[in-house]
Amino acid sequence: GTVPEEPRCTVERADASLTYSLFLQRYGGPCAAPAAAELRQGAGGQFRCTGRANGERRGGIWVDVPFREYVEHLLKPQDPARLGSDTLYFFGDNNFTEWGPLFQHYVPPPFRIPGTNPAYSFGIAGSGSGVPFHWHGPGFSEVIFGRKRWFLYPPDKTPHFHPNETTLAWLQHTYPTLPPAQRPLECTLRPGEVLYFPDRWWHATLNLDTSVFISTFLG
Repeated sequence: GTVPEEPRCTVERADASLTYSLFLQRYGGPCAAPAAAELRQGAGGQFRCTGRANGERRGGIWVDVPFREYVEHLLKPQDPARLGSDTLYFFGDNNFTEWGPLFQHYVPPPFRIPGTNPAYSFGIAGSGSGVPFHWHGPGFSEVIFGRKRWFLYPPDKTPHFHPNETTLAWLQHTYPTLPPAQRPLECTLRPGEVLYFPDRWWHATLNLDTSVFISTFLG
C-alpha cells in the first residue's frame, strides 16, 4: 500500500539558525524566490518551507462523512484508475467544536507572515492519494504520520495537468515525460517535518503511505 519515494529533494534547506527576521526576508516577502528551510523545533520536528503557493480551490466538492466511516471504509490506497472526482480525501473545513481539543495540543510552526491569522486543518489520507495542482494563500503543512511528497511550481509557470486527474496518475503519466527544466520543485516530508508554501505557488501532494497531517493556513 505504499508508493515509492523519490530520494531527491530540490527544495532548499536551512538549519535551526534560521531566525524569524531571516525567514521573512528570504521567504515571506512579496518577491520571495522559491526556497525551503529545515528547522528543529522543540519536539524534534523539522521545518521545510518552499517558494511562494491566494487563490482558488479547483475541482473539489465537500461530502459529509462520519470520521469513523471514513477511516473504516474509505481510507484505502488510491486506485490508479479512479478519477479525482471519485476519490474522497479527508482534509479541510474542520469543525472547531469537534476538533478544537486536538488543535489545542498541536504546537504550530514558529513563524508567521505579518497581517495574517492562522487557521488549522487536520487531514488523513491513504497511500497514493493526494491533491492535484492548485494554488491559494500562504501557510504551513506538517506531517504527523507517514510520508507526503510535494510538487511545486512558481506562480508564473502553470503546470500541465488535467483538473480531474489524480496526483498519482499525473506522476505515472505526465511526470516522466517532462524535461528536467520543466519539472517542479519537489520534496518528501516525514513525520515532524513542516513545509512552508508562500502565496500563489502551484502545488500538488501525494501521500506515499497512509498519512496524518495538519496544515496551518495564513489568511
